[in-house]
Amino acid sequence: MTLSQVNTENAVQAVPAIPRPTAPAHVIKDDAEAIAVARGLATEFVKESAKRDRERIWPVAELDAFSQSGLWSINVPKAFGGPEVSYATLAKVIEIISAADSSIGQIAQNHLGVVAAIRTVSDPEQQKLLFAEVLKGTRFGNAFSEFGSKRAVDFETRFTDAGDHVVVNGRKFYSSGALLAHLVPIVALDDEGRAWYAIAQRDAPGLTVIDDWSSFGQRTTLSGTVLLDNVKVPKTHLVPGYKGYEVPTADGAIFQIIQVAVDTGIAQAAIDETVDFVRTKSRAWVDSGVENAWDDPYTIQAVGDLTLRLHAAQALLEKAGYAIDRAVLNPTADTVAEAQIATAEAKVLSTEIAIAATNKLFELAGTRSTLAEHNLDRHWRNARTHTLHDPVRWKYSILGKFFLNGEKPPLHAWS
Repeated sequence: MTLSQVNTENAVQAVPAIPRPTAPAHVIKDDAEAIAVARGLATEFVKESAKRDRERIWPVAELDAFSQSGLWSINVPKAFGGPEVSYATLAKVIEIISAADSSIGQIAQNHLGVVAAIRTVSDPEQQKLLFAEVLKGTRFGNAFSEFGSKRAVDFETRFTDAGDHVVVNGRKFYSSGALLAHLVPIVALDDEGRAWYAIAQRDAPGLTVIDDWSSFGQRTTLSGTVLLDNVKVPKTHLVPGYKGYEVPTADGAIFQIIQVAVDTGIAQAAIDETVDFVRTKSRAWVDSGVENAWDDPYTIQAVGDLTLRLHAAQALLEKAGYAIDRAVLNPTADTVAEAQIATAEAKVLSTEIAIAATNKLFELAGTRSTLAEHNLDRHWRNARTHTLHDPVRWKYSILGKFFLNGEKPPLHAWS
């Protein structure tokens, strides 16, 4: 299917833009506060997470609380008034939020990735303008990927120069966060085929977001089709994203590490649900010789194994975060490759443990855990859906080429 054949009959279901919060967002002061704020929010987000998934309820209040908390500006550089926390801390924040509700954790991914890209490729004047927006609590959505193209890097969306602004035309899909965003970064090509982020107002004339996301997992990531019909974007908001991949930068690893953190969060949630169910609802097996399900030796071994593998993934996630910190401060071919490799390793383990933990939950908790009233299958559905964002089998290729032949990973948003 080509982009010109995408069905847009549901355009009448276009979702109107929402007003921005009237109060300025909080600004986090340091890494410790970022973690503490994330844990406080997660305590609230988890309460209705199963219901939001079951009924596909948009997390409107939760998203406002998330962005107003200051956690959406934690990678704004200190030179522009931001916290500039470690990427190890940023990853932990996303993991904590994702353990409570992985859809909410994913919504922040592209926002934080675009903030990182602005730091890498924008001039100081543009950085000052856009970082000020982020510090106020402005949320970036995204309109990156396109439906039906041969490869993820193939874009048909383009813009034309119109003096002090550009005009964007195209269609997008997989647009996490776009429904409730304040600004929508659009990946669009110029006349030379270079990819830019054209950051449009969510309510810009010609920008239509349709609520047609129908995946069985990550059901409330506020994604959907984005239609772009002569959308005007001021050149002040035209970010040369392509520059982040012309030379070694940490931009790709940053997009990837946030993906990893969502998956370790899902795994953590699944293990927590397993432990709670086994200790409160499961029955001991007839041949086990024990009175309580939590004394079953096979269950004990399995929970120990799952937790060990999660801790291994989390350790690599933290290692990758610190490697990204070094690559951001000193972007060389070697530091960037180090960050990419560490992140790829973490991606492999996070995918494996997310799938394993969400599957093992039912084996250990028993038949009762499959009842609709618990909605525990959301963890498997979320893990299976989210881990498909980029194929982990290609991470093994990156690792093997690097460790066997010294070949550095490619420079793009999936590496």
